[in-house]
Amino acid sequence: MKPALAFILLVSFIETWKLVSVEAKVFVVLMEDDPVVMMSLRNDENIAIYKERMTREHDVFLESLLEKGSYVKLYSYTHLLNGFAIYVTDKKVLHVLESAEKVRLIHEDTKLQKLTTHTPELLGITTGVWPALGGDMLAGEGVVIGLIDTGINPFHPSFTNEASTATGSAGIFTKIKFKGKCSTGEQFPPSACNGKIVGAQYFARAAIAAGEFNSTRDYASPFDADGHGSHTASTAAGNHGIPVMANNFNYGYASGMAPGAQISVYKALYPFGGYMSDVVAAVDQAVEDGVDVLSLSIGPASVPSGPSAFLNVLELELLFATKAGVLVVQAAGNGGPSSSSILSFSPWITSVAASITDRRYNNSIRLGDGQSLIGTGLAPPTIGGVFFPVAAAADVCQRNITAGLVESCQDADPFIRSLVRGKLIICTYTFDFESEAATIATVADTISKIGAAGFILTMDPDIGSEQIKGATVTLQVPGVILNNMESSSALWEYYNSNTIRSRSGVAIGFRATARILDGREATYTGQAPVVASYSSRGPDVNNALLETADVLKPTIMAPGSSIWAAWSPNSEGDQYIKGQNFALLSGTSMATPHIAGIAALIKQKHPDWSPAAITSAMMTTANFTATSGVPILAQQKNKLSPATPFDFGAGSVNPSKAIDPGLIFDTYFKHYVQFLCTVPGVDDMSVRRAVGVGCPSKKTDWCSDLNTASVTVSNLVGSRKVTRRVTNVGELDEKYTVLIREPFGVNITVRPQAFKISVNASRHITLFLVATQTANAYTFGEMVFEGNNNHVVRIPIAVYVSSTLGF
Repeated sequence: MKPALAFILLVSFIETWKLVSVEAKVFVVLMEDDPVVMMSLRNDENIAIYKERMTREHDVFLESLLEKGSYVKLYSYTHLLNGFAIYVTDKKVLHVLESAEKVRLIHEDTKLQKLTTHTPELLGITTGVWPALGGDMLAGEGVVIGLIDTGINPFHPSFTNEASTATGSAGIFTKIKFKGKCSTGEQFPPSACNGKIVGAQYFARAAIAAGEFNSTRDYASPFDADGHGSHTASTAAGNHGIPVMANNFNYGYASGMAPGAQISVYKALYPFGGYMSDVVAAVDQAVEDGVDVLSLSIGPASVPSGPSAFLNVLELELLFATKAGVLVVQAAGNGGPSSSSILSFSPWITSVAASITDRRYNNSIRLGDGQSLIGTGLAPPTIGGVFFPVAAAADVCQRNITAGLVESCQDADPFIRSLVRGKLIICTYTFDFESEAATIATVADTISKIGAAGFILTMDPDIGSEQIKGATVTLQVPGVILNNMESSSALWEYYNSNTIRSRSGVAIGFRATARILDGREATYTGQAPVVASYSSRGPDVNNALLETADVLKPTIMAPGSSIWAAWSPNSEGDQYIKGQNFALLSGTSMATPHIAGIAALIKQKHPDWSPAAITSAMMTTANFTATSGVPILAQQKNKLSPATPFDFGAGSVNPSKAIDPGLIFDTYFKHYVQFLCTVPGVDDMSVRRAVGVGCPSKKTDWCSDLNTASVTVSNLVGSRKVTRRVTNVGELDEKYTVLIREPFGVNITVRPQAFKISVNASRHITLFLVATQTANAYTFGEMVFEGNNNHVVRIPIAVYVSSTLGF
């Protein structure tokens, strides 16, 4: 996926003593008193009173310190954080706040920029999960998925109220526990919230303060002016069986992962991007409203500065969301296949990697000499199955035009109509396409205007790239993209040998012929998923120095490449798909709502499970091999390699197994605080400033002791003891045998090696790791619990041996 199609949150964790100047900036100020989530408030009236008091205290605090007109308060944060966002134009204001009592931290706001018809069947949801939950219309019923994104297109058929009102019970259930509201505005009437969409708000105060928000272009409403938000929302919870129509062709029938779930939209991103303080306000509101799952296709552009990546403001906000019982799902990032390119750091966040599915859209061209060249292009075939003359763009254009403009076929004017009519035109993928000065959509528009039979797009030898921008755009005219030099060279060789030229080199006879086949029909290979090259990789890091962390990232993998989902036809977000109701996109942004929707299905089945329990269920049941036993592969630079946990986390999600995992690894807020207290370079004061509570007197020894469904040791020196606690969530007592596949260079002993565990009971498992050989790299293994009721619980192990201490 091109960078413009994945949202990236640019977050800087800035210590207050390092701030030296201010010029019209926004800051998030955190106060010492507890927010709502940290209080034991028993009813809505008490919560409302407490929130009102906090907001009033923020106002009084600012009025008592600062001169009138020197600041504008944009938000009061009261639910997950106690603080406010303030817009200031004078650095004196910051100096006053830095020295004020009760100020805990000050974070500088930063700019944000932008980071399915088959996947339910591919993941086994249609046969393995939906029937167990009452069928596709009820799958996810009563669960609310919150999406922090670019809004939603409420007029799209993926978001009508048919699914959520099938029995009448979903809407009733939602009203009882969900307290969100719908903000109306341009392109978002009161009827937009219809039982499927149960909440919709927008957040733009920081963007307005920065002068970037344009209400005419960006819509002062929850309406999706970009398209990305509609795409992610329909992937997570779009209605079942919606025809995917693009350029008058039916590409199949789309469905979200949880078509019976409700959607609440929090628009904090725009075609131009967005601001951190707006996103923090959106997350705060979503959790207060009562969403069950929160989906974010956002993450920092780089590792935040400060003592730890886990202490930046977005990670803290999401920690408190988790404390409130909301499962947070976040895109891992699109920085792969580079090592440590992960952009979702904390163990309380489910970080999603992206895979390529087994669906392929291939196209081909048959040449008059019998050759068949394979390419891409979601385009119709040339008519009648007949062969058409082929002509290079430069040979059928006026002579006084710049060659580059002609070759890229971006302008219809230079073409000589009498020469092009009824021919297939050869265009060239030049550097203009790489810089987005040229587009494939414009090529198709040119061909339509000049009356040609179709186009063939060849690669420029000077580029040599196989990553064609816009290659998945749907076209109305016949076209094929020869996206490799071998096919491009073969076409040119055939064309040049069959073109008659005058002594001056002018083409006067076109004897090369070809026909283009239909590129809109998908083929399905049945092969295992492959980790996409763009998907960000581990290991996770503690800080901007890239010191690796005892946390497995990414967490889980889901389909992310060539995903069909809803779009906004008047979107300005992507020029390739402007005017369409559906878009075929790729990225970890697309993988993330798959996991959010699957999490909603698990939440429906197990409403009392914690966020960590749901994540554990997906991790321990994930696929790490194909059904044939062949390892899942990962795209590296110019090759495929066996995937490791740093490529796909615990593996490729298996929803039908995740709803009945047998054992779970549960974790709560206090455990995450203990984890923070063991992070290298983080002291008690840093933790207290960040989360409002200090470290417990009885600390755990290592970050690796956090009770996650994985074991990661980034610095094994000699030996280490690692403890895990499992809970039986099955319907029967069960006997388990524990098997270990040791990473290279590590000897592992586990106690107990076999145990019986009652329903709802828990017990500890202890692993003793002893380094036997250094490898100067991470090595991988696994611990597998095999139960006599057919449960298989698998957790990955990643270890870096730094020293054997004499072994």
